[in-house]
Amino acid sequence: MFTPRGNKDPLDGQFDQLDRSGRVIATLARKPVWPVLAMVLVTAAIAWWFLLSMAGSIALIEGSPQPLGPGMSIISRFLPVDPGSFAARIADLCLSGDSGFLLASGSVLSVASALFMMWFAMAAAMMLPTAAPMIRTYAEIADTGAARGEPVVHPAVLAGGYLLVWALAAIVFTLVQMLISSITGATATGPVGGVIAGLILIGAGAYQFSAIKQACLTKCRNPFTTLFARWKTSVSGVFRLGMEQGLWCLGCCWALMLIMLAVGSMNVVWMAALTVFTFVEKTGAGRVTTRTGGAIVILWGSALVWGALN
Repeated sequence: MFTPRGNKDPLDGQFDQLDRSGRVIATLARKPVWPVLAMVLVTAAIAWWFLLSMAGSIALIEGSPQPLGPGMSIISRFLPVDPGSFAARIADLCLSGDSGFLLASGSVLSVASALFMMWFAMAAAMMLPTAAPMIRTYAEIADTGAARGEPVVHPAVLAGGYLLVWALAAIVFTLVQMLISSITGATATGPVGGVIAGLILIGAGAYQFSAIKQACLTKCRNPFTTLFARWKTSVSGVFRLGMEQGLWCLGCCWALMLIMLAVGSMNVVWMAALTVFTFVEKTGAGRVTTRTGGAIVILWGSALVWGALN
């Protein structure tokens, strides 16, 4: 928990003994907002590096960047490659289930675990940056409460509840990917082609126009209302609050995440594009961004279906 400002801070009276950079760091350390935002950025950066390393390993194994999906041929030569790394071993496991996942039960579990790690890292890389405004809002409210001498819970607990929701969603995404790969015979990390890819895109685009999408997006855009109205001072309460925010975010973005099945789950170009789109959508206003994106994806999916059937 944060220490209320009414208590003696061990840094008080010592700032004048520090140099300029030391005073800046000491001042920032007393504010919960900055450490929390740094935590979000570091966690997202680690997730992105893990995914980039996986993509680089898979491109090397495949011998061609094309199986990773559209756009990857542009950046494949710049991807980090470390054959002995943890990311490379996870990539190997993902690829070991490419032949329809017709493996022994133990191998299926290993492949599923690897795919889960991939999806969870993807969620952390893509969704944590878009959740930064929500976490910052909580930290600001907590800072105000601490200034009044009230006990408040560290924002990391809120982020933990948020990430738990996406961890559970990663399990579902993993099962969906395994099912689709077993039906189509597509590689576990490559794009799904033809009619199925088109239907995924059409469904994701149509969801952008739904009332559920709009309701969830409204909650994501205005975290202060929910956080202030449902404020908690216990660890379990803040963790549940983080889960609630995670559910709103999941309701807003699950269909966009499924687009990764159509373009290739290891396609970091599309990961970055969807991250930017989601951030703009959540921090913007109105429905233009949401509906424009939905219309484009529907047209794209329809073109894929038309091309597959003709």
